[in-house]
Amino acid sequence: MKVVHIDPGAGGTFYCQNCMRDCSLVKALRKQGHDVTMVPMYLPILIDSEGISGDTPVFFGGINVYLQQRFSIFRKTPRWLDKFFDTGWLLKKAAAQEGATAAAELGGMTFSMLQGPEGRQKKELDRLIEWLRDQEKPEAIHISNGLLLGLAAPLKEALGVPIICSLQDEKAWIHGMRDEDEARCWEAMAQHVEHVDQFIAVSQWYADAMAGHMHIPDSKMSVAYLGVEVHPDELPPARPDVPVLGYLSKMTYSLGLGRLVDAFIELKKVPGLENLQLRATGGQHGDDIGYVAGLKKKLAQLGLDQDAEFLEEFNSDQRREFIQSLTVMSVPADEGEAFGLYILEALAQGVPVVQPDAGGFSEVVTATGGGLLYDVHDPDALVNSLKSLLLDPQRVDDLASHGRDVVMNTFTVDQMAKEVVKVYEALV
Repeated sequence: MKVVHIDPGAGGTFYCQNCMRDCSLVKALRKQGHDVTMVPMYLPILIDSEGISGDTPVFFGGINVYLQQRFSIFRKTPRWLDKFFDTGWLLKKAAAQEGATAAAELGGMTFSMLQGPEGRQKKELDRLIEWLRDQEKPEAIHISNGLLLGLAAPLKEALGVPIICSLQDEKAWIHGMRDEDEARCWEAMAQHVEHVDQFIAVSQWYADAMAGHMHIPDSKMSVAYLGVEVHPDELPPARPDVPVLGYLSKMTYSLGLGRLVDAFIELKKVPGLENLQLRATGGQHGDDIGYVAGLKKKLAQLGLDQDAEFLEEFNSDQRREFIQSLTVMSVPADEGEAFGLYILEALAQGVPVVQPDAGGFSEVVTATGGGLLYDVHDPDALVNSLKSLLLDPQRVDDLASHGRDVVMNTFTVDQMAKEVVKVYEALV
């Protein structure tokens, strides 16, 4: 089957679950014999993207999209000038700029993209359609997330093929917008539902949440759990000599890094955990840089900076080594997320998790049996849950072993790809 995946890039500056999902899915689909082209949007896809997009150009380049949003003259500029702004080094530079992916500042641009042919980036849409029609001729088009639904109707009309749309964490992005932008983006997304043949959510919780927001009928909603690359013949390494608490996600306020730092500070006071270490990674940009610096300063003032490490690099090999250095991992995002890919990454390496009983976390931790869920309304629950594990090595081993077995058998990239192919085959 010939499929085009349209995927927004994050420039590789932070742990982007959507980017990682799309890259692993494309690799698995190709491995299963399908002809899949990954089409990057906005910025290059850098995280876990080795050998993925090849010579495929970036469409809707981030700089051009921004200029066309702000200044009408750039909606009429010649292609040679637009092409200059789409050069790789400029897009990578743009990715590193402060606020490059801040929802509050990009509400207007998100809405414009959702307007499709009526939006300010129409000439970018025309270029994409021309390229797909002349060069790719796909049998199906898979859009990475609901924020790109402005593409659905024009692509369906121009190419006459089924449109599939994945759903993951749009809710968090839109919730970060100003109220007026949030309302009109939800409305625009709901209006595009009729042009999509099937939606694929990453958890049942998120499927239900998005169906409510967008009025998606049950017949158009499927669920395909995320998966990770597994190595069943490789046993996890021995646990570290001293207990290590880990965090793997974008290092930012909204995902609970500060809460984990505060929990770490409290845990250091517990008899038997005086040697506890903290390790965090997942990237940062914009306001996150100052936020992380503030956490480091807080730890230094308490004399704990030598026991805490914030790592910059987080590619696939480095993540694997990072996780293997941990005893327990937690990303205490109190509002939850659509899934939490880092849960699977940790369990695949034999590291149990402690997560809020919220959002997709509840579903994933329960399904894997590889960790603890805590009540986000109890201010002591995070510390108490972490303490109960860190002081009980046998329980750590039991949860890790069970969770790893489930991931190895159920939550693999190959299984994720098979579920997605079922959706394709029902439509093509």
